[in-house]
Amino acid sequence: MLMKPFIKEQKKRFSIASLTIFLSVGLLVSAILSIGFGAVSIPPGEVVSIIWARILDLLHIRNIPDETWKESTAIIILNIRPPRVIMATVVGAGLAVSGTVMQAIVRNPLADPYILGISSGSSVGATAAILLGTFSAFGNYGISVGAFLGALAASVFVFVVAFSGKGNGSTVKLLLAGMAVSAIGSSFTSFMVYTANDAEGIRDVSFWTMGSLTSATWDMLPIPLCVVVLTGGFFLTQFRVLDVMLLGAEAATTLGINILRLRKIYMVLTACMTGIMVAKVGTIGFVGLIIPHVMRMFTGSDHQYLTPAAALGGSIFLIWCDIFARTFLTNVELPIGVVTGIIGGPFFLYLMLTKRYGFGGE
Repeated sequence: MLMKPFIKEQKKRFSIASLTIFLSVGLLVSAILSIGFGAVSIPPGEVVSIIWARILDLLHIRNIPDETWKESTAIIILNIRPPRVIMATVVGAGLAVSGTVMQAIVRNPLADPYILGISSGSSVGATAAILLGTFSAFGNYGISVGAFLGALAASVFVFVVAFSGKGNGSTVKLLLAGMAVSAIGSSFTSFMVYTANDAEGIRDVSFWTMGSLTSATWDMLPIPLCVVVLTGGFFLTQFRVLDVMLLGAEAATTLGINILRLRKIYMVLTACMTGIMVAKVGTIGFVGLIIPHVMRMFTGSDHQYLTPAAALGGSIFLIWCDIFARTFLTNVELPIGVVTGIIGGPFFLYLMLTKRYGFGGE
């Protein structure tokens, strides 16, 4: 009898390990295929060969034979498409982890990284940079700086409202404060667009607010990559606290956990991580909402397994959304936020109707 719980736990660990291996392989395959897809289609074998030869060249093991492939093909594989694929990987993982953490700390299965009004705040900052030239002093980084400062300002405002007065830091107050900030931010953005006379600027704002990985370059990667790795790594170590948060404030207090203080820390970290990603690629919805639910179908609500699975699943999901965005229409690229909405909305409705996921033990 004593062996049954042990055997059950071992089977669970084996299934989780299998899922992790499957997702890791799926991420690698998706990245290779994504580099090959585009206006110029490149076979996966050639993609792997060029990348492997480049790695050997960097390690000074051997040089790349120029006659093996066309120079234009090598440029596409080594310089143009990889930054975009890596950015999709980083942003997908970051949004999925942020969504997982947000759903735990507010105990709401509908929470996602934009619950704090981050999306609307960043849109206000980016719109001001594009149409009004507010952050022109930062040159080419003006839009990114405006978006990040807008996201940060929105988050701070939500914190001030949610953690003051009666019901200090309650989940309901956090949700309502986020909804209010989102409405206010959307109104300011609409006002600036409506009163602007810059047709090209209005088009840029519309495209940015729908999200895009088109401008991804090697120079853009270090900051979001470092932030997602460091913040995501921190949350991987917090799985016990996140599990307790699902049980409520009373259970956390009984176990000696200062849930209000940790909730503030977690929300600041998720806001900063999401704000930096939004500043780089615009607003991309549904990743942080649906991916945690999908992964819970396989891992349950244990954050020790759920958080890394969500990170891998979010990366895979956004890579394939990007593939769809740039290949569905000939010579036209769809905003990736439109694609995530088209796929994510119906899929999330399907999950709710079939009730094949759990949340906090429910």
